[in-house]
Amino acid sequence: MDLTMRPRRLRGSDTLRRMVRETRLDPSSLIYPMFVMDGENKVEGIEALPGQNRYTVDRMGEELERLLDAGVNNVMFFGIPSHKDEVGSGAYDSEGIIQRALRKAKKDYPELYLITDVCMCEYTSHGHCGILCDHYVDNDKTLEYLQKIVLSHVEAGAQMVAPSDMMDGRVRAIREALDKAGHVTTPIMSYAVKYASAFYGPFREAAGSAPSFGDRKSYQMDYHNRLEGIREAQLDVEEGADIIMVKPAMSYLDMVRDVRERVDVPVAAYSVSGEYAMIKAAGAKGWIDEEKVMCESAVSVFRAGASILLTYFAKEIANCIKDGKIG
Repeated sequence: MDLTMRPRRLRGSDTLRRMVRETRLDPSSLIYPMFVMDGENKVEGIEALPGQNRYTVDRMGEELERLLDAGVNNVMFFGIPSHKDEVGSGAYDSEGIIQRALRKAKKDYPELYLITDVCMCEYTSHGHCGILCDHYVDNDKTLEYLQKIVLSHVEAGAQMVAPSDMMDGRVRAIREALDKAGHVTTPIMSYAVKYASAFYGPFREAAGSAPSFGDRKSYQMDYHNRLEGIREAQLDVEEGADIIMVKPAMSYLDMVRDVRERVDVPVAAYSVSGEYAMIKAAGAKGWIDEEKVMCESAVSVFRAGASILLTYFAKEIANCIKDGKIG
């Protein structure tokens, strides 16, 4: 057969396939979401997230060292407080769980890059992501509290803040608060394209953040909508976001691609708890090769256009990159 173009020529050996590889991974592009909790000398396993734990501040170093050993230097802290109230005061308390974790990590592990999730759901007694007016989240009132939260985080050592609340105008409010306080170099990674997803289930168990009534559909996006997600991303860039996040990742790779093509800032994707739990559960049953599926799903996120991946598999992916199994 007379074929001028034979694509298989570039698939003939592992060395050649690696040479022409279009999507490449590096541990520096991974962020590990980590749960820190109040208390002392405790490590609690999370049933819905096998292999993941909650750590008290005095024990979190065990996991931070494992991350560094794997080559993962980026951590996003999620706080689990012992006290909750109507206004989520623990989120902006200078002695809150996140603030203490930041100071400890900054002191003991200066090589880490410390990012914080900025939201109120873990800290409010009602489990919603803002201040309630009757049974409705008051958007503009919530912005005032988000400003207090980010300032407390940065003053405790956060190097980047990541608002996940989905309030309108929160990126602008946070940028203004940071700049006014002199934190003009602190970047914002906005959960800009965050859908109301069933994939968050295991996280809500891990963080104890399920709403006590209703749901979050009045502020998180309808998963039927594509153009709305693009609009959210563009608005957040206009308001001062330095990185745009799409969440979840796996079922929203089309949105990763759409956003990548329409904004000129880095794009991150969050491979959320439900994605992790499904891979772990199927792997434990022997129905899939857990490591290979983990690698393949990670590559899909970068192939779609993301340059940053938040994942509970960060250590494992980093080790696979080092071992030449991926990347």
